[in-house]
Amino acid sequence: MIARNVNDLHSAKNKINKANALTEKGEGVSGRGDAVNMHDILTGSDPAGNYSTAGGDTTCGNWTNGTAASAAEGSAIVGHHDLIGLKDTRHMKSWNSSHGSRGCSQDALKASGGAGLLYCFAVN
Repeated sequence: MIARNVNDLHSAKNKINKANALTEKGEGVSGRGDAVNMHDILTGSDPAGNYSTAGGDTTCGNWTNGTAASAAEGSAIVGHHDLIGLKDTRHMKSWNSSHGSRGCSQDALKASGGAGLLYCFAVN
């Protein structure tokens, strides 16, 4: 269990970490310190889980800027599933709102430390 409710999910009570942030195939997602870092997870949200109003495009054009023609446009707010950031601050280690990506193309997401992954939560 990651969180008992939405409030827990967006508080320090959530239990998201590298060990339980798995792919749809049940495989681990590499993070900082691994040979390939893919810890940036696309969210477009602020720390409270709301749409980010950090300025500019925070959702890669409402998640449509991924084609060759539009991938150079915009950025997306990402979180770190392994809770490791460049600085030891709550913001940089956030699971849902750590920083903006370098762009929306697959290459830009890889350069930022991601792979275009999204979180998916199931309700028990």
